[in-house]
Amino acid sequence: MDRHLTIDGRPAAGALLDFGLFLFHNARRLLERGAGPYLYVPKLESHLEARLWNDVFVHTEERLGLDPGTIRATVLIETVPAAFEMEEILYELREHSAGLNAGRWDYIFSMIKCFRDRSEFLLPDRASVTMTVPFMRAYTELLVRTCHRRGAHAMGGMAAFVPSRRRPEVNEQAIAGVRADKEREAAAGFDGTWVAHPDLVGTAMAEFDAVLGERPNQVERQRGDLDVAAGDLLDVASTGGEITDAGLRNDVNVGIQYISSWLRGNGAAAINNLMEDAATAEIARSQVWQWVRHGAELAEGDTVTPELVRRLEDEELERIREQVGDEFFYSQGRPDTSRELFEDVALSERFVDFLTLRAYERLED
Repeated sequence: MDRHLTIDGRPAAGALLDFGLFLFHNARRLLERGAGPYLYVPKLESHLEARLWNDVFVHTEERLGLDPGTIRATVLIETVPAAFEMEEILYELREHSAGLNAGRWDYIFSMIKCFRDRSEFLLPDRASVTMTVPFMRAYTELLVRTCHRRGAHAMGGMAAFVPSRRRPEVNEQAIAGVRADKEREAAAGFDGTWVAHPDLVGTAMAEFDAVLGERPNQVERQRGDLDVAAGDLLDVASTGGEITDAGLRNDVNVGIQYISSWLRGNGAAAINNLMEDAATAEIARSQVWQWVRHGAELAEGDTVTPELVRRLEDEELERIREQVGDEFFYSQGRPDTSRELFEDVALSERFVDFLTLRAYERLED
């Protein structure tokens, strides 16, 4: 919701407000440049939401005098419910669909959120939940098969690594990981992908060019060899990995730093050479909530408790202060507010749906 614009005394829906302003001011300019109003539609959980957006698109085209189908939308499949309704979502948006995208980070957050009260869905350190673990592989393979059956494009997930031009030694191993990730996506049948930093475009392009050659896509690969069942999508138990002190510390550190960045107006922040956004911050704080909720035991032997999390907050805030310096830390970092918000969404008794809902209340107009 956007509190700065009210309709009949109620805050306007932020998504509809942004969409309307963007289309009104930019649709024709984009068409004149040979492009068009191309959108990502995030967070859907149902084909009924897709139907609503299709109605919005049709209404907007009619009001602005645009040809039917001018608006094209790529839906991010980044919630567990949406993974079970991919075909229905494509159907509802059939006149406006540009395909589906594997929103990997929000999908992990959604898995925790949907099954947060069930101990059998306890996930290990975020770094262990890669695209090759069974439930993530099943979801992406189903996405490719679903898209190609319907003649739609399947877009791979984001490579979050941010290269360091000051520390090239950090890059070699990370870029090798990005290369392997994009090689896997291209081999699985994806038609394209995206990266967090322009320096990675060449790496991604090389892996897709090796598979696609001169073809613009590989929609002809129907992936009839796949048989993904509901149980495969929910096979969190086969993830493996451990819950470690380092993993918990990283979640605390990233969670606090991202909230601080968000309060300063930055929705994406490079932290420890990774592009952290709301989705990855949601993983961080929801993992902490999940581990506390179920009394998870660290590989080192400690039990994850609110007291342990608060002690690590002290230590990680000191680490952050040393990294950014006193002047920035105290004048712009808003450490007390950031910590307070993190605890609100990570240690509250009741799970908060989205951390940005709480953070929005603390934005300075």
